[in-house]
Amino acid sequence: MTIKLVAIDMDETLLDPNQKITPKNKQAIAAALKQGVKIVLCSGRPLQGLQSYAQELGIDSDEQYLITYNGGTIQTATGQIIQEHVLQPDDFTRIQQFCNHENVHLNVLDNHSHVYTANHEVNFYTLMQATEMQAGITVLDSSDLPIKFTLAKAVLTGTAAQMDQIEPLFRAQFGADYSIVRSMPIMLEAAHSLATKGRALHDLAEHLGFQLDELMAIGDEQNDLTMFQTAGTAVVMANGNPKMKELADYITADNTHDGVAQALEKFVL
Repeated sequence: MTIKLVAIDMDETLLDPNQKITPKNKQAIAAALKQGVKIVLCSGRPLQGLQSYAQELGIDSDEQYLITYNGGTIQTATGQIIQEHVLQPDDFTRIQQFCNHENVHLNVLDNHSHVYTANHEVNFYTLMQATEMQAGITVLDSSDLPIKFTLAKAVLTGTAAQMDQIEPLFRAQFGADYSIVRSMPIMLEAAHSLATKGRALHDLAEHLGFQLDELMAIGDEQNDLTMFQTAGTAVVMANGNPKMKELADYITADNTHDGVAQALEKFVL
């Protein structure tokens, strides 16, 4: 069946190691858009961390869509929210208590692309995350607690070895309450239980009147798993997680060598 919508992960997928979109990837996406195919950037990033890339690709109208916060929000490229699943202030308190006990760094994002942390020594990984998302960081003190803003997601950060130890503990305590994904080796994320890339992709397809076998998903990491389970065609990057390669329909080139373009040329163009 003809593919009508392509959902594309950003980090380590569409973006090269320098956080750029290669000329060949741009050309392939432009050709797909010209054919009327919906290109949906699907990322753990907030809107602010996607808009410049979307505009660079010509994805900039009310008839184009972005999936942000790992599926927590579906919105148009201009920012109009189609669907949103968010956390509550009490969730911050629960997760912060766990992180304090386990001595792991926590930051949270609100639904306006801003990063907050109660850790007064902000670690390198949180700074890197905020820089990539073009987001500011607010360090919370006791007078700011309990928080009063809406949470889009919570992010635990640390070395890959630290996250390997923390992940099973976190899942054991919170797995029934949140959608938990290991978005990067250094990053473990918790969001609303309905906030997954796959659920958002399913709901966007329903909104547009597309069948699931008319969807293609391109990704690299475990937070793309539900997207692979939803789309009729699943494409993993050569630089992707080995577990994801076992589940994909096709392994494309890596993010340095125009893997997104290769997949689009094979299945769409």
